[in-house]
Amino acid sequence: MSYVIDPPSRPAVCVLDSAAKFAVRRIFCVGRNYADHVREMGNNPKSEPPIFFTKPADAVVESGAAIPYAVNTSNLHFEVELVLAIGKGGAGIAAEAAPEHVWGYAVGVDLTRRDRQAEAKQGGAPWDAAKAFDNSAPVGAIAPVAGGAHLNKGRIWLAVNGETKQDADLSDMIWTAPEIIAHLSRSWTLAAGDLIFTGTPAGVGPLQSGDQVRCGVEGLAPLSFSII
Repeated sequence: MSYVIDPPSRPAVCVLDSAAKFAVRRIFCVGRNYADHVREMGNNPKSEPPIFFTKPADAVVESGAAIPYAVNTSNLHFEVELVLAIGKGGAGIAAEAAPEHVWGYAVGVDLTRRDRQAEAKQGGAPWDAAKAFDNSAPVGAIAPVAGGAHLNKGRIWLAVNGETKQDADLSDMIWTAPEIIAHLSRSWTLAAGDLIFTGTPAGVGPLQSGDQVRCGVEGLAPLSFSII
């Protein structure tokens, strides 16, 4: 097949201890999934079902990158998250069957233009300008599921310039990973290559040019990047 323009390269994420990469199809994100973070943003953690938004696949940035400070914001925030890498697609997936759709796990950061998000909330507008911008989805190396062992607890943390800013446990999530997959697959047909960011704990805050970010989830490869 010929194209009138050259097709873009396929976004991909490193796989732990492998030369192969995980090709990214779509990125889904869950908002307001840790009670303490919901409260720090001024909301009631039990008042509503999961909120979903998306990022473009080419927003992915691999560990070790130097990320330019985002344009169109003066309040760029970090949000550390557990990321699910989907290896088997489907629609209307039951929560009890959801783990078999997860190929692996990684740590990610949902970079956010907080000022643009505040404007969107105030005006009842979509969150695209706040969430779906260039280089807004740093993701560490994906660890394949080993022996059916899935993550449902363990420390999740983020540090800026060596100072811990976020520190919680995956068990603090309001909606578990299987429940997220079940809810999400009622509105979208999931497919192999999808990434799902599962929400962030309390402690989100601003980044500045020159900041060094390091974060992790217990049992997974850490993620690091800098802001330039």
